Amino acid sequence: MLGVKPGVLALQGAFREHREVLDALGVEAVDVRTPEQLGALDALILPGGESTTMSKLLDTSSLRAPVADLLADGLPVLGTCAGMILLARDVVDGRDDQVSFGAIDVAVRRNAYGRQRDSFEAALDVDGLTGGPFPGVFIRAPRIERAGADIEILARYEGDPVLARQQHVWVASFHPELSGDLRLHEQFLSNIA
Repeated sequence: MLGVKPGVLALQGAFREHREVLDALGVEAVDVRTPEQLGALDALILPGGESTTMSKLLDTSSLRAPVADLLADGLPVLGTCAGMILLARDVVDGRDDQVSFGAIDVAVRRNAYGRQRDSFEAALDVDGLTGGPFPGVFIRAPRIERAGADIEILARYEGDPVLARQQHVWVASFHPELSGDLRLHEQFLSNIA
């Protein structure tokens, strides 16, 4: 389906769930654990998980520099939850040892919606998505606190942006891979096909 070959960063977090969504869409995807696995990809997904751990694993796996180069070259990317933190220009309450790619002009706050026990679901109206609201799954979710002038806001929760895009970079505060709804992945892939 769609004729694209995405990769899913498979170092930590919800990479398996993203692969299951891509499999359900009939899309051949690659689990990315080494720089060699980045070759010939049409897109990359940075999953939710623990952003500090993922940041460290990007370094120990020697993936940080090649991923940064691909992002600079315009490789389409979707970052969900921790993936959004990794792609943000600014992390408001980030740790000193956590380095983001600065690929999208947003400032995010980690765990802005509370701890694990504060997780929730919300029906989100997503621009360009047909078929009714999208079920947003928020788990220790980050919040976009500042969005640059070139940022397109695609969905909001209680007035705050939770899905945004800047050219080839898409970010979501929530976990679309846990929603049971394939439409957001399909929309992302359709935009690059």
